[in-house]
Amino acid sequence: MGGAHRREQRPDPGCSPTGSPPPGHDPVTARTYRHLYLSALRYDVRCATLQALAEPLTRSEHRPLDCYSRALYAFALLGQSRPEGLAVVDQVLDETGDHATTLHVLLHGLWLGVDLDQGAQRLLALSARPPFAADTDPVVAFRRAGALRRLGRYEASLATVDHALGLLPPGDTTVHADLVRAQSLTATARDLHHRSLVLGGTPT
Repeated sequence: MGGAHRREQRPDPGCSPTGSPPPGHDPVTARTYRHLYLSALRYDVRCATLQALAEPLTRSEHRPLDCYSRALYAFALLGQSRPEGLAVVDQVLDETGDHATTLHVLLHGLWLGVDLDQGAQRLLALSARPPFAADTDPVVAFRRAGALRRLGRYEASLATVDHALGLLPPGDTTVHADLVRAQSLTATARDLHHRSLVLGGTPT
């Protein structure tokens, strides 16, 4: 979803393909470089590559992986619909609480993980946490609309897309195209569902 990625301000990684900074940096700087590089992989939806880089870091006994990096690792697993990602989500939530930026990473992974068991329900629960309670974030609404569509709640999904479109300021096209595509996809899925019922078939 390019529009939401642009709205979240994609970072410039500025470090090596291993996610490591140039030698000689302190731990805080090294962590910042890692965040930038792993986030760039997230925005490129290179889930397998992100997993391959982050997974060895999760096993380090000398320098435990920080919470945001583990959220990015969870994203990599979720984005491939790997169920072990859900356990990492729970671990991250236990530590980070309601940190909005971290929640966005987890929402993105759940949105991509279309084959996760209870993935849509988990996404809806996450999107209702306190940072998003005001329901003013169009990216969160976009993700919620996708979860509702996966659950067959087409009218609620379409209403959520309409709400998200209303949240965009005039001239803001960053998420508009994605929302319009979601609206069309959901309307098509709804119509196919209704047609199947009329014809006496079993909707899929």
